[in-house]
Amino acid sequence: MRNTIYILLLFLIEVGCRPVQQEYTIGVSQCSDDAWRSRLNQEMIREAILYDHVTIDICTAYDNNEKQKSDIRSFIDRKVDLLVVAPNEAAPLTSVVEEAMEAGIPVIVVDRKILSDKYTAYIGADNYEIGKEVGSYLASLLNGKGTVIELTGLQGSSPAIERHLGFVSALSHFPDIHLLTREDAGWNLEPARNITDSLLRQFPNIDAVFAHNDQMALGAYEAASALKKEHKITFIGIDALAGKGNGIELVRDGILNATFIYPTNGDKVIQTAMQILRKKEFVRETILHTAVVEASNAHIMHLQNLHIAELDGKIGQLKDKIDVYLSRYGTQKFILYGSLFILLLVLGLLVVVIRSLKIKNHLNVELSVQKQQLEAQRDQLITLSRQLEDATHAKLMFFTNISHDFRTPLTLVADPVEQLMKDKNLTFEQNELLSMIRKNVHILLRLVNQILDFRKYENGKMEFNPEIIDLDKYIQDWNISFQAAARKKSIHFTFTTNSEDSYRMLGDPEKLERIYFNLLSNAFKFTPENGSIQVALNMADMGNGNRELTLIVSNTGSNISPEHVQNIFNRFYTLDRHHSGSGIGLALTKAFVELHGGTIRVQSDSETGTSFIICFSTSKSLEEASIMPLSASQSFISSQILLDDREIEEEQLDMNKKSLLIIDDNPDIRSYIRTVFRQDYTILEAEDGMSGIRKALRYVPDLIISDVMMPGIDGIECCRRLKNQVQTCHIPVILLTACALDEQRIAGYDGGADSYIAKPFSSSLLIARVKNLIESHHRLKQFFSDQPELAKEDICDMDYEFITRFKSLIQERMSDSDLNIDVFVREMGMSRVQLYRKVKSLTNYSPNELLRLTRLRRAAILLGSSDMTVAEVGYCVGFSSPSYFAKCYKNHFGESPSNSIKQKVGVTD
Repeated sequence: MRNTIYILLLFLIEVGCRPVQQEYTIGVSQCSDDAWRSRLNQEMIREAILYDHVTIDICTAYDNNEKQKSDIRSFIDRKVDLLVVAPNEAAPLTSVVEEAMEAGIPVIVVDRKILSDKYTAYIGADNYEIGKEVGSYLASLLNGKGTVIELTGLQGSSPAIERHLGFVSALSHFPDIHLLTREDAGWNLEPARNITDSLLRQFPNIDAVFAHNDQMALGAYEAASALKKEHKITFIGIDALAGKGNGIELVRDGILNATFIYPTNGDKVIQTAMQILRKKEFVRETILHTAVVEASNAHIMHLQNLHIAELDGKIGQLKDKIDVYLSRYGTQKFILYGSLFILLLVLGLLVVVIRSLKIKNHLNVELSVQKQQLEAQRDQLITLSRQLEDATHAKLMFFTNISHDFRTPLTLVADPVEQLMKDKNLTFEQNELLSMIRKNVHILLRLVNQILDFRKYENGKMEFNPEIIDLDKYIQDWNISFQAAARKKSIHFTFTTNSEDSYRMLGDPEKLERIYFNLLSNAFKFTPENGSIQVALNMADMGNGNRELTLIVSNTGSNISPEHVQNIFNRFYTLDRHHSGSGIGLALTKAFVELHGGTIRVQSDSETGTSFIICFSTSKSLEEASIMPLSASQSFISSQILLDDREIEEEQLDMNKKSLLIIDDNPDIRSYIRTVFRQDYTILEAEDGMSGIRKALRYVPDLIISDVMMPGIDGIECCRRLKNQVQTCHIPVILLTACALDEQRIAGYDGGADSYIAKPFSSSLLIARVKNLIESHHRLKQFFSDQPELAKEDICDMDYEFITRFKSLIQERMSDSDLNIDVFVREMGMSRVQLYRKVKSLTNYSPNELLRLTRLRRAAILLGSSDMTVAEVGYCVGFSSPSYFAKCYKNHFGESPSNSIKQKVGVTD
């Protein structure tokens, strides 16, 4: 078996070590798509069949210099192995052929030449000699006397130039033959027909027409035929191609008197190309010869071409058969190699199985040892679990003790605040700050109470005071407290029940209220603007006189992953760093639900949002029992946990004041910063990163203050996105954070932040930093507005590109009196507000002011350096009337434009 494996390995190595044949790609750039070039392409493709691994890629420029340049540069970028170029015109194509040579790509120039010797090889006829032979032949037909017109190809192409020179040289020996005119027909039939028609009307007595190709000669014949003069004129063309409508058939049918062979020799092109690619010797200049085709030999040449076409067809059939045979051979070879590989694989698997049996025995011994180790680790984990439980108990004891310590100073803070708020002499700002203090004191008290209640529940000392209540009526009263929060965030808040059912249950009203307020507060916190919150209350009959009451609180716009769902009710558990909280609220909610003998669960997905579902068991016997209505004194905690119900209107931007955008998910922080700055600044607010980005793009403020820890897009990502937008990249950004880690500060500065301030912050520090950043930005834009050239190193690339593009637009269209803000908005791709704020921020001028200032500066230069009148200068720089120009000029420079002209020539009033 070992010998067999060795034989197979040696066979595969021998097969794998066979040399791989070089593959070549030859790019062909044709200037046109006429019949002559189609024949050339067919010959090259046919010849390439004889060489393995050769690909011919042909592009046609359709007589367009720029397209041919683009085609050649595309071949250069693709790094083809060799280029074949038939230049449309010599001068325009010379540079791009030289580019290919400089890129190390060999170039064969075919048919037409360039104005340089920087090419690898040239293959084509001697067009000068062809023109000379045509001249001599025509002179013999005319017996040395007559009038001739010449229809040339594209006059910038080398064949047109050389054929004309050769033709004129031959006619110079026959003084009685007169060349009436030479016209450019661009190698095409239709222009030749139109030009000949015009010339026949201009010169009634024309003896001969020499066209640079057969198609132009056919066009001349058709024009003469329309005027009944075709039998009086001799028509001579060049190309002598076979096939319907081509030169040989035209001579045979008596339409042309003669045509001269312009050989294609596509096979010679490919042969030379392969010699170059294979580093063999080749002829650099290959000159092809011509011969005349006239009525005497046209029929013979026609038959020869038919025979050649038949042979070409047979060659194509042979190629198809060879391809089929090679395909079969390749398939058989693949099957053979595949079979050998499978056999080798089977042998290898046998070896692996044998080794596996040996390893298995060894592993059984190791597994026995590992089992003993795992049992020891299990005992260690049990010990660690007990220690963790003890640590958790100690942490709860710590929270309980410190919570008791918090209640006393919080009470001493809360009562003096209540007393101060009764003072009627307080200003609005003072009253607003005291309201904020009172609200946050109540929040701290609620958090302290939650910790103490949770500890009582764990110790089994939680008081439970059930009574018969109608949960439907209670929830309707509790919902009133959330209406202001719903209006503020434009949230669609609904409560649905079945009016025919009774929702009486035995429960503790205070704890039920805390359950409801905790769930609904979270829903409002994580629901975005224009979202929806639905509360549903259902009753289902479970049989045997039992019923199940279900409360569902759902909200859109939030999604909790399955990994978080299973831990969300655990104590001290938080989702991530973007979702702030103590981790006690939902754990306490679950505890209160279980006190009532109920269950709570959560469902969440990205499409429908998040739903908390609470189920309570109740009895039909409660339906007739009396209940105590909810009074104002029984609303236990609503004043402590609700969102601020003040409706804050978005302030209109005052162009005379600087504007600040505050981005923070905490409304009290936004309110406090607004109180600090609103006397001197126009204030904009956003409750999260995404709405902050939208408002920044819409209003383009002078400075942005953003929190770092926010749900959704955090402050660092918000800053990064703003700095990558051309409308907002210039705006200074201050980040506020409760985290003082260096890593987070580095991330903030990497995101483009201009300053970083830790919470709790001093209002004086924040005011000073805002003022300093705005003044620094003001000094920078003052520099931009006073300097004709921008200092790129002082601003970001996006700002530099923006203001450079804006000033270039002014320079390009300065003379257009219709240039206005609407044109700028369209060209720069911004709204009016964005463009105004961006240009004003970067240059200290509005767009119209900057346009007028640029026009006046240009006008001053023209008045001092040209002989133009005041009116001419005004119109030149885009003013609609000389009087308005003179007024603006005097307002800016302090003198009239006419005085500027007088001072230039030394005349005083």
